[in-house]
Amino acid sequence: MSLLTITGLSHSYGDHVLYRNAEFTLNKGEHIGIVGQNGTGKSTLIKICTEQVIPDQGRIVRQPGITVGYLDQYAELEEYLTVKEFLRSAFSHLYKTEEKMNRLYEGAAKGEDGMLVRAARYQEYLEQCDFYSVETRIRQVASGLGLTGMGLDRLVSHMSGGQRAKVILAKLILERPDVLLLDEPTNFLDQEQVTWLGEYLTGIENAFLLVSHDDHFLEVTSNRICDIDNDTITKYHGTYSEFVQKKTRLRDDYQRQYAAQQKEIKKTEEFIRKNIAGRNARMARGRQKQLDRLERMDALENREIKPAFPFVCLPFTDTEHLTVGHLTAGYQEPVLEDISFSVKGGQKAVITGFNGVGKSTLLKTIMGQIPALGGRVRLSAQVTAAYFEQELVWTDQTMTPIQVISDLFPDMTVREVRQHLAYCGISAKQALQPIGTLSGGEQTKVKLCILTLIPCNLMIMDEPTNHLDIQAKDALKKSLSQFPGTVLLVSHEESFYRGWAQRVIEIS
Repeated sequence: MSLLTITGLSHSYGDHVLYRNAEFTLNKGEHIGIVGQNGTGKSTLIKICTEQVIPDQGRIVRQPGITVGYLDQYAELEEYLTVKEFLRSAFSHLYKTEEKMNRLYEGAAKGEDGMLVRAARYQEYLEQCDFYSVETRIRQVASGLGLTGMGLDRLVSHMSGGQRAKVILAKLILERPDVLLLDEPTNFLDQEQVTWLGEYLTGIENAFLLVSHDDHFLEVTSNRICDIDNDTITKYHGTYSEFVQKKTRLRDDYQRQYAAQQKEIKKTEEFIRKNIAGRNARMARGRQKQLDRLERMDALENREIKPAFPFVCLPFTDTEHLTVGHLTAGYQEPVLEDISFSVKGGQKAVITGFNGVGKSTLLKTIMGQIPALGGRVRLSAQVTAAYFEQELVWTDQTMTPIQVISDLFPDMTVREVRQHLAYCGISAKQALQPIGTLSGGEQTKVKLCILTLIPCNLMIMDEPTNHLDIQAKDALKKSLSQFPGTVLLVSHEESFYRGWAQRVIEIS
């Protein structure tokens, strides 16, 4: 049974076509992973399903009465609520029913007629809805997503962006909508929480659409794959690894058929050219008619952009580049206390720890963006640092990538800017779009392009793989492993830093 059907879907951003007369169906019980390179329209498809984006053309039909839950990481939350109160709001209708039931029982105790029967009906309804296990379910989900470690009595107004996103995800899970729409939910989860979420999604009967660049997570959670490629949407049955095999095989078969057809067309055109005015002119005209009626196969566009990030390293020695001693970091109140470590020149170090522990706050303190509340941070005099912040924030969202980089590096020609952007995986069309209209992965590539233009010997990076597709992650991994200088990286993806990081600093 179809829960959501899209037909005749076409949509563009300027000259950049995402879909052309595409179709898509989400059926009951389907667990669909949405894949494609950065900028192909994965997040846009989710927003079309939520009616946040109105497509240029197309018809979107939902089954009447279904509930849809969307992971909106930027949703406004009532600031005075605690985490527990916000999670309980997923069952607000049941709590209101309980209040009515209790008032009826109180009335029955006073001898008011008919109260007991009505109260019993409410109680039966609550039992059918499994209301008396609600608190247990809240604790299980909060524990699985790492919220209990932060404290369920904490105000949501005192939480970081990643923590707020986890709270919103927890409420979505508790609400159990008929359709879940999840856009990169693992970006703000550590490995244990990713594992828990994967197991949860695998076990639910409800349908969901999931955008992710984590192939292992897709393998675990998805029984269908929706591939956005060459302006169209194709749904494959099976796991992610089965999709990769099927797509490779189908693409190879199509290329062989296309090559054979092109060979036959060329042979026929040559025959027509030689014989159109000669003794075999009638036969040549017949061949021309056949050629005119032929349904020609389209050449597959090779849109796979393989970026590279050639960071420029300044000279350095193997003395200590960074020393952190008994550091207390935070804003008005401490987030981290008594943190001590050092990193030598040329060393590759990774900082890990559960989301919300203060890893980003630590990096901002090291970079001097926020003052230390206690202790000390010392950067060696020989250090020139470059810093990658995970937030995708721009001074002017309407500026194009070309304008952003030209403003930062005015001595570069427009041609040089275009070349650097192209090298980092930004196409000519994307380079001319307002940066606010680019996908998260494309914006990340622009930020990485900026870093390639800043010579340094200490690279400090905060979750740079968020939003990046697999090709870009592999390119960044290669660039960081080959960078001769020092790297201090915050990451929750062990698969990204395994093999080249020499040291792991766990913050707890």
